[in-house]
Amino acid sequence: MSAHVTSPQETEAPTAAKPRRPRPKRSTILTIGMLAAAAYFLLPLFWLVVASTKTTGDLFSTFGLWFAGENNLFTNIANTFQADDGAFGHWLGNSLLYAVASALGGTFLAALGGYGFAKYKFKGNQAMFMGVLGAMAVPSTALAIPTYLLFSQAGLTDTPWAIILPSMASHPFGLYFMRIYADSAVPDSLIESGRIDGAGDFRIFFQVTGRLLTPAIATIMLFMLVQTWNNYFLPLIMLNDPDLYPVTVGLANWQGQAASSGGASGDYIPLVVTGSLISIFPLIIAFLFLQRYWTTGLVSGSVKQ
Repeated sequence: MSAHVTSPQETEAPTAAKPRRPRPKRSTILTIGMLAAAAYFLLPLFWLVVASTKTTGDLFSTFGLWFAGENNLFTNIANTFQADDGAFGHWLGNSLLYAVASALGGTFLAALGGYGFAKYKFKGNQAMFMGVLGAMAVPSTALAIPTYLLFSQAGLTDTPWAIILPSMASHPFGLYFMRIYADSAVPDSLIESGRIDGAGDFRIFFQVTGRLLTPAIATIMLFMLVQTWNNYFLPLIMLNDPDLYPVTVGLANWQGQAASSGGASGDYIPLVVTGSLISIFPLIIAFLFLQRYWTTGLVSGSVKQ
């Protein structure tokens, strides 16, 4: 009588089947809403691209959301930079100066102030921070006339400082955002370790905690760049010299000339449209350059265990 030998396959217990993860359900309403939101934001940009390829006649005689028979984009770009002795290029340079100087200075002040509010306890901390929150509710247009009067008494109107200095100090959201971010991103133990090693407060800020604050710094800088670049009302009341105009006021000046002449003098309408398209690209470049710091800054300053 032969003995039955069990095989290894028979002795092994059956493994339980892994449960399948349920597939996320797609919401038709949410998809439609997202497509509608994307169309809402992208449709004006698409119109701007299409309109920049047209002549003055094509702008009024063809369908606005599609191209005309002839592509005049490069001709319009050349005419935009050549009109009024190259005024558009000068306006772009002014906008770049105002935006970069304001963003760098304003971000530096917001980083120092927000870090101080978050990590230093002093008398009046909460009261001053509530004042910052209150300043966020004041529209910038309401401060334009008082700012003009102050700069007029100081003799700084019709100078680049009339745009740079107010733009640096007129962004309370940056201070608020940095305070919230520093409070959660910078551990107190890291600051204490730096003090034990003999580092001063500024050295701790720049060399120890600065990398942890990189995503917030990049975000604030981008906000300030966009705000200063698109600012129209402040340069309008502060500047009288056309050589100091930023691109926003310069294009509005061309638009006024086109409206007063019915578009017949100098063909300013395609210049305004093409100039508006060109003025978008510096912001796109700034976004592409700064967005990489949102991810790298999250781990570059981590503490070793």
